[in-house]
Amino acid sequence: MEEDMVKEQIYTIPLRSVKSTPRWKRSRKAVKVIREYLTKHMKVEPDMVKIDRTINEKVWEHGSEKPPLSIRVRAAKFEDGEVQAELA
Repeated sequence: MEEDMVKEQIYTIPLRSVKSTPRWKRSRKAVKVIREYLTKHMKVEPDMVKIDRTINEKVWEHGSEKPPLSIRVRAAKFEDGEVQAELA
């Protein structure tokens, strides 16, 4: 698993823009923003980004209406183009 890793990076992803969406959609939108951010910065397709359960739990920690303002994520890109993200 370690030998086919191409790039590993820690990102601080800002989620402040999520506050402009309706309250009951905020955590769902935050997960989409994380996926979009990793897609852009790791230069892959959106379906190649795998978000770990720990990130999802952190975003939904205070329910649907109160996601965090930012989140630190460790993203690893592999030779096959897949990106795996976990909480840093």
